[in-house]
Amino acid sequence: MIEDPPLLTIRRRFERAHADVVAAFAGAAVSQVVDAMGGRGALDHRIKPLLPSATAVAGVAVTCNCGPADNLAVFGALDIARAGDVIVAATEAFTGTAVVGDLVLAMARNKGLVGVVTDGLVRDVVGIEAVGLPVYCAGVIANSPARNGPGTVGFPAVLGGVAIAPGDIVVGDREGIAVVPRLEAKAVLSRLESVRSAERALEAKVREGLDMPDFAKAVLSSDKTRYLD
Repeated sequence: MIEDPPLLTIRRRFERAHADVVAAFAGAAVSQVVDAMGGRGALDHRIKPLLPSATAVAGVAVTCNCGPADNLAVFGALDIARAGDVIVAATEAFTGTAVVGDLVLAMARNKGLVGVVTDGLVRDVVGIEAVGLPVYCAGVIANSPARNGPGTVGFPAVLGGVAIAPGDIVVGDREGIAVVPRLEAKAVLSRLESVRSAERALEAKVREGLDMPDFAKAVLSSDKTRYLD
């Protein structure tokens, strides 16, 4: 027999990505950030911006593990979050109820947060449109959650197939969300500029009429390709 857990377990103090580093990711394309991390780091394709008009986000992750059909941990995350943060709410990808609605998002906006990301669902779309805070989720449902816990705040979470630690950097655009580990952020920024430069060069060649990149030509003309006719 085990003891009942506390309704909330909250870790308030964790290392955060430096504000200057977070700011350097503002406006970055998620696809380029992912390329700068070796082609990985994006959340599951089902986690997309609810409103295409309010999608761009770059902020520090404040993680919470809500579990299914409950959002008490979201309020714990809201309590410790700072301006510029992004609440990242893991629900075990539960689709029976929403995890947040327009009023919670309005509270997050009032605290200066820059977005909310969840592998669950949301509700009150019309109200969310009025709030204007970027929200990334797996869909919409009208059913409401309970606030019974147990939940945790400020601990690592797995969401959309990606492990996210509190203090990591969350970058979002219309294609979804990428998570940049805090300890790798500066190295990713360095590689990001190389990715941007390479894409600009290739885009220029495409505008000039390029119809096949050199690397593909090399493979197609080598003994690594077998032609049957």
